[in-house]
This record gives sequence, C-alpha cells and structure tokens, in this order.
Amino acid sequence: MQLVVLIGEELKRWRMRRAMTQIQLAERCNLSPATIVRIERNQREPQPSTLRKLADALDIDPSELTG
Repeated sequence: MQLVVLIGEELKRWRMRRAMTQIQLAERCNLSPATIVRIERNQREPQPSTLRKLADALDIDPSELTG
C-alpha cells in the first residue's frame, strides 16, 4: 500500500510566507511551474526527491510540508 502525501496547502502557505511566486519556486527547484501548480492543487503527489527540492528552496525541513 502506497502512502499518499498531499502537501498542496502547506506548500502554498510556505511559498507565500517566503513571498515567492510559483515561477520563482519552480526555478529554484528546477521544476516546471505547471508541476508546482499541480502539487499545490493536490493533483500530483511529489516524489521524495521533489519534496526535498521544495523544502530546500523554501529553507525548511521536509516535515514542515508533510505535517
């Protein structure tokens, strides 16, 4: 059984706290802006490596996104 991690609202909250646009976050993570949009809308579950990139770009621990 696979664990589904929905981080959309937390990702958006942290991104807004850092005053970053989706495009800025995508550039910092080397991801497409569409990927950020899908993750924030919980339409896509990030891979562990993507989760780490997002957390690093936001300067937080990955657990801050996953609760």
